[in-house]
Amino acid sequence: MSRLVLRGARYPGDVAIEGGRIVAVGDVAGQDGDEVRRVDGDLITAGFVNTHHHLYQWMTRGRAVGCDLFGWLTTLYPVWAKLEVEDVHAAARVGLAELLLSGCTTAADHHYLVPNGDDSVFDATAEAALEVGTRLHLARGSMDLGASDGGLPPDHVVEDLDAILASTERVINRWHDGERIVVTVAPCSPFSVTPQLMTESAALARRHGLRLHTHLAETREEEADCLARFGKRPLAVLDELGWVADDVWFAHGVHFDDAEVARLAETGAGVAHCPSSNARLASGFCRTPELLAAGVPVGLGVDGVASNEQGTLVTELRQALFSARQGAQRPDALMPADTLAMATTGGAACLGRDDVGRLSPGARADLVVWPADDLQDIPDPVDALVLGPDRRARHVYVEGELVVEDGHLTGMDLDAARTDLGRRSRRLWS
Repeated sequence: MSRLVLRGARYPGDVAIEGGRIVAVGDVAGQDGDEVRRVDGDLITAGFVNTHHHLYQWMTRGRAVGCDLFGWLTTLYPVWAKLEVEDVHAAARVGLAELLLSGCTTAADHHYLVPNGDDSVFDATAEAALEVGTRLHLARGSMDLGASDGGLPPDHVVEDLDAILASTERVINRWHDGERIVVTVAPCSPFSVTPQLMTESAALARRHGLRLHTHLAETREEEADCLARFGKRPLAVLDELGWVADDVWFAHGVHFDDAEVARLAETGAGVAHCPSSNARLASGFCRTPELLAAGVPVGLGVDGVASNEQGTLVTELRQALFSARQGAQRPDALMPADTLAMATTGGAACLGRDDVGRLSPGARADLVVWPADDLQDIPDPVDALVLGPDRRARHVYVEGELVVEDGHLTGMDLDAARTDLGRRSRRLWS
């Protein structure tokens, strides 16, 4: 098998790929039989890792735009209850395609809506990932605490605990391969699940050697709910249930105090930072500088496109930098290289992977070529990528396979997929 050499990049130089892996980076000497692609002046990064998303939410972009989290959820839960399996597939295709064009080659999707108990919604998402060509961390989300029992979601969108556990076993057996599709066990949030679901989900995941994921410490309202129901802050509630450990990463983590940051660092639990969604819902500033300084694994997340209407990951690098500086009121609170690391190695660490998110020999050949013709006057290429104008990927490779070429997907008609999704979205509001 011949090598593919991407030659002439401004950063980090040449990259050689063979057998689906990166085999050399920098000044790569030519070999007989090399296939060479010129990328003169462009920038190359490892493929980005999106640590938190809700792909189905593309169906409800631009709604509840003046609400906080709880108001936003109560507005949208009844609409999401109308979702059909085909809608979830259509939203996942478009969502994953848009992520791919924004440099994301590995995405964690947290799906917790199972209308009418039909868990083929998870098959639909996995099939969409195979069509688009991305890696997928398929988080089997769940809710079993309806409004009549003190939870936030309406009763008709929650599931029975035994059905959740049986479905999770099925999804694992059907889809988990540990490489292209990785299943995660992911009850939704402290205000939508019972303690029993949390403990039994953790036991199930650990029997299979899988990771755990949930929303945590996103808003002050969540904190007040936990204090009222359990007499403890959200992290303490989960700690008591065995959920603060190195096989867990939490979405958002906005409202951690100093002791909780230290506890996360002590245990190795990670945080998916979703800066645009946090800003859209006025949830607060995640303490990313303190988390990183303490050694907590921190990745970036787009979150659902109902709370981040762009649905792209490259834009989150700059938003993460701005949010950290604004929250800390320090211009050096976070630097561009820090946010690039969060989008790559930090995200991979949250997902428990060391084979993606790295632009180094031995890593999987998931990488992105970024056009940089308009960035030549910015001295540092990482500063240029993070702080420069928004951009789409020129080329994207997953496992050495070309899935985006010259800014276009190689495996699907995105315009047709967008049209279909728009039609489906309008049906939900009719």
